[in-house]
Amino acid sequence: METIVISLGGSVIISEDVDITFFKRLVNLLEKLSSKYKILIVVGGGIIARKYITLGRELGLNEEILDDFGIKITRINAKLLASIVEISNKEIPSTTEEANIIDKPMVIMGGTTSGHSTDLVGAELAEKSGADRFIIATNVDGIYDKDPNKYDDAKQLKEISIKELIKKYGTKWNAAGSNIVIDGPALEVIDKIKIPTFIVNGNRLDQLEKAVTNQNFDGTRIII
Repeated sequence: METIVISLGGSVIISEDVDITFFKRLVNLLEKLSSKYKILIVVGGGIIARKYITLGRELGLNEEILDDFGIKITRINAKLLASIVEISNKEIPSTTEEANIIDKPMVIMGGTTSGHSTDLVGAELAEKSGADRFIIATNVDGIYDKDPNKYDDAKQLKEISIKELIKKYGTKWNAAGSNIVIDGPALEVIDKIKIPTFIVNGNRLDQLEKAVTNQNFDGTRIII
């Protein structure tokens, strides 16, 4: 049985307008996939985390405190998802080591420590579990040549090499709550462990399923 790690963006779990129907469809899909794959999920903080971080930053709080806000919210999001997935763990692990030894068809966790985005946690979990694929499920259709939320002429990149991404974004940690497709430290781990990595829009469940099952999907493949 293949092992798949999914970094599931918090914006996929909780958006401005909570869609209960979508949430139930997501759970149904994950449970279906778990019959064929060992699924490990790291849930992000999304818009709620960013709102807390923005407020805290305006109040002059330091980055470590802001990061802690984000981590706690990722764990709340993870707890929400785990609570309605019958086949998953119910206690949210605080480290990738703990997550890796949980004997469940699906394991769900959030963030871990300051300076670790959930993408980095996902990449580290992929390393520890010997995963076959790493899926980053975000709220955009893959990686673009520029921000598609700002530029109408942004072009989707169907493939891009890990070396190109590292050259463009580096491998350093940015500020807490950075809203980027994938951060530098996660890129560094992906490059190190040479794991096939796919970026897909997690709101498009048909495309998420194709990415997990290694079919052609509408998104971006990172070439290792």
